[in-house]
Order: sequence, then C-alpha cells, then structure tokens
Amino acid sequence: MTLLPSFQPGLNALIVGASGGLGSAFADLLDADAAVAHVARWSRSSGVDLTDPASITVAAAALPAPPDLVVIATGVLHGEGLSPEKANNQLSADALATSFAVNTIGPALVAKAVLPLMPRGRKSVLAALSARVGSTADNRLGGWHSYRASKAALNQLIRTMAIEQARRNPAQILLALHPGTVDTGLSKPFQTGVKTLFTPEESARHLLAVIDAATPAQTGLLIDWQGAVIPF
Repeated sequence: MTLLPSFQPGLNALIVGASGGLGSAFADLLDADAAVAHVARWSRSSGVDLTDPASITVAAAALPAPPDLVVIATGVLHGEGLSPEKANNQLSADALATSFAVNTIGPALVAKAVLPLMPRGRKSVLAALSARVGSTADNRLGGWHSYRASKAALNQLIRTMAIEQARRNPAQILLALHPGTVDTGLSKPFQTGVKTLFTPEESARHLLAVIDAATPAQTGLLIDWQGAVIPF
C-alpha cells in the first residue's frame, strides 16, 4: 500500500539532506513504495551544499523529472563552534550566521530552484522541516536564540512563498513541518527528559501521513507530526 495515496501514482520525489538520519528515512521509505517512480537524493556527498547556491542550481537542472514531492530535511543546532545559547550574552555573529545559512537561506534557495519545476494541475508538495521552537507564539522558555530565530525565519519564508505559489499553482502546497524529537545527531545531546523520542523511520512515517492529508487550504502553515497547526 502506498504511503501517499493522495498523489498520482508514479510520483517523483526529491529529498534534500538525504544522508542525514531523518532525510535517509524519508528516502528509504519512498524508495520502497511501489507508487513512487523515482527518489532523488541531495546531500553534500552528492555534491549539493545548501551554503553553495550554485550547487543547488546545478542539481535542480539535473533532476530527471519534475518533482511532485520535495522534502527539505536539513538543519543544524550544534557543532564545532555552535551550541544552543542559554543566555543573551552567549549570542555571537558566527553562530547566528551559521544557523541562518543552513536552517533558513539554504532551504529558501532550494525552494526558489525547484518550485518552478513542480507540476501543475495536480497535487504537489514542498515541505521543509522546521521546529516548534521556531514559533514565537509558543516561546515561553527563551534560549536557543540562533536556532529559534532561524526556524522562525524559515516559517515566514514558507508562508510568504506559499502566498505567491497559490496564485501561480493552486494545487501546490508548501508546508513547514515539526517532526517531534527524533533520535538523530541533531537531538542527541538534548534527549534527557524527552517524553516521546521517535526513530527516524517513525517520524518520517508520521510526516508523510501529514503530507498526504494536506490540502491547498493548509499551504503556508507550520504543522506538527500529529497534523496539528502550530501558530507562528
């Protein structure tokens, strides 16, 4: 049984960040779906670097078919020289720049490159992984300044692009998705006390169900893994 019955059979998918834990889960599930014709996998190892706009342009031009589904499963929270801030005095220009480059600018440039390629007249979806902590309405704890701000900016870009695309391609849907806490390298240092920790496959299945249920009336929204709308 297909994971995406609301799409036409023979759909083509593109997974951005396909070498990551959640991205690879998306790609593997779709590869195993008989209704999916082709899954393109973008990652740094395949030559696509979200901090290199030219690599995105080249990869988009090389897609074998217009993608019906694009999932942008990239993100950075911590790493060398980057750690979630706990106080205002921990803010740094470098951390902000890194967070925005990967979490905001890269996905926006992917959307710019692939939205014009996506089919018209039938359901197509571009979904970018965001986070509940990117909701300003839901921010009651503070902290994690760079990550929160970069995801909030991503949410706004998805919303803004969705408004334009609703005029250009009314059957197209753009979504920002909150996957829950997933057992990947991104969340590994912050899993203590987490009530529900998903495997990458579990989270990907939940989000594919959300994508399948999505309608044009929901374009531009931030939606969690259960299908609930999160206010910006």
